[in-house]
Amino acid sequence: MCGIVGYIGNKDCVSFLIDGLKRVEYRGYDSAGIVVCDEKLDKLQIKKSLGKILDLEKVVDSSVKGNIGLAHTRWATHGEPSVDNSHPHVSNNKKIYLVHNGIIENYITLKKQLEAKGYKFYSETDTEILVNLIESFYTDSIEVAVNKALLEVQGTYGIGVYHTDEKDKIIAARLGSPLLVGIGKDENYFASDPSSIVKKTDDVVYLDDKEMAII
Repeated sequence: MCGIVGYIGNKDCVSFLIDGLKRVEYRGYDSAGIVVCDEKLDKLQIKKSLGKILDLEKVVDSSVKGNIGLAHTRWATHGEPSVDNSHPHVSNNKKIYLVHNGIIENYITLKKQLEAKGYKFYSETDTEILVNLIESFYTDSIEVAVNKALLEVQGTYGIGVYHTDEKDKIIAARLGSPLLVGIGKDENYFASDPSSIVKKTDDVVYLDDKEMAII
């Protein structure tokens, strides 16, 4: 199973995200990636690599900083192991970022619907379809858009979603793929495995199937 780690707060989160991924390496994976946003500088950076987390660390230099972030380790299902297929995935308008565990079973149908609306796809993954499905429902609320998109989805998911126009929140949701939210002081976290956030807090909430958290 893939690994997910997320952070929102007032500190640089890169080392926390990398450490959180390392704590679930035992699950197996073929690629890794992170996206971080520095809210004060209004600067967002995304880094991905094929191979191990050590390979990801090689492309994450000291300039990569941010107080909001998502990280992911991927085990290939739809699409071969590659940088293009690794997470996080981004919507066509470059505003929505998504990490995803699970399988979207009706992704072909959804892809055709989105292509008919003019959406383009640059990976072989079902995840890229989901992030653009969320974009297609977005007006002014990311939680509403995520909720509407998930009502169209058949399959399983544990997701973390970030919209660059709503910098004060991350959305997490699950169905058949574990996710928990960690509560901290002036910062909060979420992960697919408690070991990824145990260094930060033991105050956690486990999401039930079909639950969404606005973090």
